[in-house]
Amino acid sequence: MSPKEFTESLGAKVRARRASLSLSQSDLADLAGVSERFVRFVEQGKTTVQLEPLLAVLGTLGLELTLKAAGSQAANSQS
Repeated sequence: MSPKEFTESLGAKVRARRASLSLSQSDLADLAGVSERFVRFVEQGKTTVQLEPLLAVLGTLGLELTLKAAGSQAANSQS
C-alpha cells in the first residue's frame, strides 16, 4: 500500500468515525488538542501529518493504529 493510499484510507475512517459520533471537525480538534486545519488534513489524506497529533485525534475517536508484518493476518504490535 502506498503512503497516499494509506492516508486516504485513514482519512476516510477518521471522517466516518467523527460523523458517527456527531462531532464537527472543530469539536474533534478541540477535544484532541489539535487545530481544525490538522483534522481537515487528516480527513483529506495528506501524507505529511505528524504522528503525535494524529495519535491524539485517533485516541479521541477511540481508534488506534495497529502494525502487522507484511502479509500477516494477525496484528503483531499495537501503537
